[in-house]
Amino acid sequence: MTATAGDGTVAKALDVLDLVAGFGHPVRFSDLLDHSPYPKATLYRLLQTLVAQRMLSFDADRSTYTMGLRLVRLAHAAWEQSALAPIARPHLDDLSAKVGETVHLAQMDHAQVLYVDKRNARDPIPMYSQAGKVGPAYCTGVGKAMLAYLPEADLPGILSQQSWHPFTAKTITSAAAMAQDLATTRARGFAFDNEEHEPGIICVAVPILSSGGAVLGALSVTSTTARTNLSALADLAPLISSIARTIGQETTDWRFPEQAVQPNRKRA
Repeated sequence: MTATAGDGTVAKALDVLDLVAGFGHPVRFSDLLDHSPYPKATLYRLLQTLVAQRMLSFDADRSTYTMGLRLVRLAHAAWEQSALAPIARPHLDDLSAKVGETVHLAQMDHAQVLYVDKRNARDPIPMYSQAGKVGPAYCTGVGKAMLAYLPEADLPGILSQQSWHPFTAKTITSAAAMAQDLATTRARGFAFDNEEHEPGIICVAVPILSSGGAVLGALSVTSTTARTNLSALADLAPLISSIARTIGQETTDWRFPEQAVQPNRKRA
């Protein structure tokens, strides 16, 4: 997301943080400039400010920028206070032990999916997802599970931000087709990824909802067509849904604890 007119310096600085993080490795100024919407002088000034505030680190010997330790500390605090991961951790461990397949925990980040935690299968398989990575919502099980339960008024805006890139021959590539798929997801209570993001990778996913029905995230079990099928994964939906409901309730209780009502005391 790029800062728009009127967003100010803070938004531009966040754009630069996103840019540095997107490279996934130490990056030189020239590479940042090639991908930045800002003029050379503006980019340099923003980088200097971020380094001074320890949000970025600059290696003078290699002339590269990386994420700073202050940002790491803030990210850890955000993880503990905002992500579902700390609350869901024991439940992911339990689900992983029971099914033996890859387990994903995700949340919606604007119109994309943010993987916040993962448990590998007993026999691990290579795939795109990793904790901290962002992926598309329209062609992942966790993404479709969350999209299906968003407020109806919010869905068109989210769908308009999807790229509809055909990652595989089975990728859904239009908002109209996605709307039909999401209606089916709501009717049965869970979503499928039928090799829509990666060939050979399939999953079943359910939403994690608050006690009021708000989408908090999604939980999935992922495998390959080499060792299972969608029907077998669908059989796991009741177990996954039960665990998702527990995570949703515990998250609701943690975020919105009921205020104890103090009885009126009589004056002495």
